[in-house]
Amino acid sequence: MDAHRLLQQSPEYIKGVGTARATLLARELNLHTWEDVLHHFPFRYIDRRKFQNISEIHEQLGMVQLCGWLRDVVHSGTGRGQRLTAWLTDGTGEVALVWFQGIDRLFGLLKLGQEYVVFGRPVAFRNELSLPHPEITTRDRFVEQGAGQTLYPVYPGTEKLRKNRLESRFFSQITRFILDKTHGEVLDYLPSDIRKHHQLVDRQAALWGIHHPQSEREAQVARHRLKFDELFYLQFGLLHNKIKRQSGSRGHRFVHVGEMVNRFYSEQLPFKLTDAQKRVIREIRADMGTGGRQMNRLLQGDVGSGKTIVALMAMLLALDNGFQSCLMAPTEVLAVQHFQSLCELLHNMPVRLALLTGNVRTKERKVLLNDLQIGKIHILVGTHALIEPPVVFCQLGLAIIDEQHRFGVAQRAALWAKNVPPPHILVMTATPIPRTLAMTQYGDLDLSVIDELPAGRRPIMTRHVTDRQRLSVFNFLRKQIAMGRQIYIVYPMIEEGDDEQMKYLMDGYESVSRAFPIPDYQVSILHGRMRPDDKQMEMQRFVSGQTHIMVATTVIEVGVNVPNASVMLIENAERFGLSQLHQLRGRVGRGADQSYCLLMTANEPRGESIRRIEALCSTTDGFKIAEIDLQLRGPGDLSGTQQSGMLDLLLADLRTDETLIAETRQAVEHLLARYTDYSQPPLRGLLMGYQAQKSRHKNWGEIS
Repeated sequence: MDAHRLLQQSPEYIKGVGTARATLLARELNLHTWEDVLHHFPFRYIDRRKFQNISEIHEQLGMVQLCGWLRDVVHSGTGRGQRLTAWLTDGTGEVALVWFQGIDRLFGLLKLGQEYVVFGRPVAFRNELSLPHPEITTRDRFVEQGAGQTLYPVYPGTEKLRKNRLESRFFSQITRFILDKTHGEVLDYLPSDIRKHHQLVDRQAALWGIHHPQSEREAQVARHRLKFDELFYLQFGLLHNKIKRQSGSRGHRFVHVGEMVNRFYSEQLPFKLTDAQKRVIREIRADMGTGGRQMNRLLQGDVGSGKTIVALMAMLLALDNGFQSCLMAPTEVLAVQHFQSLCELLHNMPVRLALLTGNVRTKERKVLLNDLQIGKIHILVGTHALIEPPVVFCQLGLAIIDEQHRFGVAQRAALWAKNVPPPHILVMTATPIPRTLAMTQYGDLDLSVIDELPAGRRPIMTRHVTDRQRLSVFNFLRKQIAMGRQIYIVYPMIEEGDDEQMKYLMDGYESVSRAFPIPDYQVSILHGRMRPDDKQMEMQRFVSGQTHIMVATTVIEVGVNVPNASVMLIENAERFGLSQLHQLRGRVGRGADQSYCLLMTANEPRGESIRRIEALCSTTDGFKIAEIDLQLRGPGDLSGTQQSGMLDLLLADLRTDETLIAETRQAVEHLLARYTDYSQPPLRGLLMGYQAQKSRHKNWGEIS
């Protein structure tokens, strides 16, 4: 059987594994084949040249290596209750070595007074440490075998695997078996010139080196090669898909800049565009006007940078060319805000807008859908209701998705399918994206960045306060209200069914209402469990200035635009992610007045919490915030909620491998500039390598 077919076999056919253990590997670690096992990598190594003293070991150390003499060996119990216990001493202390299997063989081999090397995991039982089923060999044999010159790999696992003794020793044994069986046969699709240029070992050597290194250097070289592969094939897949889409997806050509764009620009524009906005509009016009291909562009801009105006200019360009547009938002609150903002911006223009959410009544929905289908509606704003099958456009030319990371891949694809050929796509986010994430998670999108705030905006003053300062904080809020300002007070998010947090929010609302009593003050409340009509009513009361304080959860995190609101007080700020705190802060500072963000904590926070708060107090630059957040939290949770389709990298780390990410992207770009035929080498082999990598990364098909 060839190596490739061997690698697709189940681990159950490896001696010492069997059906039960193979089932456990599949269930606990998603390891179904020999190849999967080879790509279950160790996360650290233990230097077998080093020994611990028995007096220093404890359960949290993990695997330890001891050297000592056997004081006593006792065989006890019968049948399944048998055990063999040996006491090892090294002059600093004593520990029990315990075996429940292989007892007869071991009992005859272990000799009192003999010097042994023992390797195992300390476990506490009834306040005493023991080493269950350790490796044990005489000191002389240990030296003869050269074991003291190797690194012992430590693999990630689960409690169920440990209980079944499927630990690092097990993985070390079966990876050695697999590599022996497939020696010289592991396929390496990376072209030799790329390996040579980047000084990479071949893939077979890398797999040996990561599982069974003879030195730290060998382990580092192996890990670097496998990281390079992971990032290289990720970039290859992204850029290959981008090229395929650009060559295969013909797009509408919006070449005419007519009355709608010109009239809005000359008569309706509420403020002068920033240079960054002008640059992005030019990029979008180039995509939609002259390229003849479908636009697929990511627009990122910090809170308050003016993405909505840019999106509107793009929609008016579509209208000037006879096409409809839609804007999809993740929440009803945000959809309503977008609809109202667009209505205000277009109030004197012959542009018909409509709002479609789950709250639109059946009779109104029927009229709306009919008008949409015959082309009477030019711009449709809504939630995921836009992608439902009854929603049919006359001629959809542009689809805009706001806060796109909150939508699943299938939801976005359903929107693209609303027209043939597909509409131009503009996805927007107010969560600044670190450079490494932009090159990976969104690497197949064209990128536009609004990195400039409108003129006249004052930096938001951000301060950390504790509960002890609550009275002075409330006095400050009263002074702000007396000056005609409005206040947000935000509590941690309410999860579905989380009654404890609901009680906490309601307690906070009652406390605020007591501190700011009617008739002098009016307090609103807003959270995700309210009926849509009630949400809209409370939001409208605050927008119109009828209420002074809005007590809310993170439902107001994005999109809410009330220029008169000047203070954001965030309760229990230590419970929020850094990017989420920055998003909340962006709800103020939208007018000409000085605005404030107060981060309230019960006590002085420690560790990562204080680092987040210090970072927010030190800068209002969302891109700096995003980089700090990536370092603190990792790429999987940059917005405070798990992002759909987030990358699952086996070895590479977006926080530390920025140089390698740039290096692999450049290598792929150079390769795809030289070769175009995917049926011939090297692209044919690289496609096979990409498919192999993709099979090990379950969500690579879902990114962007």
